[in-house]
Amino acid sequence: MNVRILVRLKPGVLDPQGRAVHHALEGLGFDSVEDVRIGRMIDMDVADGTSDEALTTMCEKLLANMVIEDFTIEKLDSEKEPA
Repeated sequence: MNVRILVRLKPGVLDPQGRAVHHALEGLGFDSVEDVRIGRMIDMDVADGTSDEALTTMCEKLLANMVIEDFTIEKLDSEKEPA
């Protein structure tokens, strides 16, 4: 089973990398960008029987810093993924 985990900073947590990208975009003339938040995406292949609870535990124990980050788990249809 293909799983995609999106990890993002919680609202209110400063994002210096996002701020730097926002500033660079403004410098390139993209004035319509109002805010930028940087996160990360983790794609994993896991056994078909892997439970939602196990995936959540992986995120809480290792993949996300629960103090400052939130995560979402998406189960992907492997037939729709590009090769």
